[in-house]
Amino acid sequence: MILLVVLALAAAGFLAGRMRALKSTGGDPRQLHSLPGHHGQMVLLFTAVPALLLIAAWLLIQPVVIERNAAALLAPADIPEGSSASLVMSDVRRISDGLDVIGAREGLTEAGIAALGADMGGLRDRLGAVGVALGGEVKPTVFEAAKLFRTESRGGRRAMTVTVLLTAIAGLVLSLRRIRPDLRARNVSETFVLALLIGSSLIAVLTTIGIIASLLFESLSFFRLYPVKDFLFSLTWNPQFRGGSDLGIWPLLWGTLYVSFIALLVAAPIGLMIAIYLSEYASKRTRAIVKPAIEILAGIPTIVYGLFALVTVGPMLRDYFAQPLGLGTSSSSVMTAGLVMGIMVIPFVSSLSDDIINAVPQSLRDGSLGLGATPSETIKQVVLPAALPGVVGAILLAASRAIGETMIVVMGAGAAAKLSLNPFEAMTTVTVKIVSQLTGDTEFASPETLVAFALGLTLFTITLALNIFALYIVRKYREQYE
Repeated sequence: MILLVVLALAAAGFLAGRMRALKSTGGDPRQLHSLPGHHGQMVLLFTAVPALLLIAAWLLIQPVVIERNAAALLAPADIPEGSSASLVMSDVRRISDGLDVIGAREGLTEAGIAALGADMGGLRDRLGAVGVALGGEVKPTVFEAAKLFRTESRGGRRAMTVTVLLTAIAGLVLSLRRIRPDLRARNVSETFVLALLIGSSLIAVLTTIGIIASLLFESLSFFRLYPVKDFLFSLTWNPQFRGGSDLGIWPLLWGTLYVSFIALLVAAPIGLMIAIYLSEYASKRTRAIVKPAIEILAGIPTIVYGLFALVTVGPMLRDYFAQPLGLGTSSSSVMTAGLVMGIMVIPFVSSLSDDIINAVPQSLRDGSLGLGATPSETIKQVVLPAALPGVVGAILLAASRAIGETMIVVMGAGAAAKLSLNPFEAMTTVTVKIVSQLTGDTEFASPETLVAFALGLTLFTITLALNIFALYIVRKYREQYE
């Protein structure tokens, strides 16, 4: 609602700015330095931008401050054995939300809500009646923290509403008062657009920096609790949340690379042959039908691929290959996940390779054919060498996509962390274990949970190295054409 009010004020400011600019010259826009629309845009920006920035900052800072104040009321005895402060704060937030629902349903005043703490058992029942499930009994200090959380949240929302509206109105009034015939309103609007473009270009960079910083911070916390050499050189993955864990990365890294290798064995040759056919042999009508049909594969959700692996591909490989050859009896295997993942990444290879092959100048083909080469010789000796850097980049991009896949591996390859060369055995990957280690009510500060960030940092490093290598190949061997 606040956002809608701010946008309405900004729209009104735009119209008022135009009218005031025209009025300042007696209705003659030729006497203005900038167009009337620029004056309206200036008023709109001064009305909306400070208010919207204030909303964003308030929504980021308020929860941190309120949670810190509520957590200060909790004593160490309020944290059950085997639990954590974050889980208790989750109960505080749920109780706070439940108090809002109970107060609205029963028409309670603030005093009535405060009186609910007199009967903790009854409070728990009433919270359960409105859908608030708690892990244990409601302690008095937890209830007081929930009341404080609720009070400060409601007060913070009211204060934000008043502050934002006053900021928007002040920006509207001050910007209207600045309007005069010689005001360079166009410069103000264009400066804002330039800042917007710069900010947009920095989003990707800042996001990457934020991802790296968060991974590094939590990974350092993990390595303070678990030896680096055991993580990097141990061949056993056996997390035990009660202690005595073996958290070696090699079984997970082996499964990741094994599945990705099989996927590339499927995707690279098929995708490249599709690209050659579409760019060199297919008619325009065939190309217009086949290329979109292939690219549909890229739009299918990965969970659908996982179901396909679980229901169709896995049992087929088990019944027709693994069991007759004595290589396994499970439908979950590296081969299952690799084949299905290879099908999934075919569009990445085929589409990019097709665009790259089409970028090779027709004059090279004509020159080869004019010298007596056949079409197939032209493709092998002229077109593919010219397009090779781009094709290698497309394959490495597909490899990065395969390495980061999760759902297909979960449903197709299983969750067993092991080192084996048998492609018909169940294995797992780094991404699957990242999900499993962060799922459930576990102590976040334990090595068994923080290891997910170390795994994520390792995976990020691998994919970043692949992308840098692909960029190096493309730049080193790229052909320049006029």
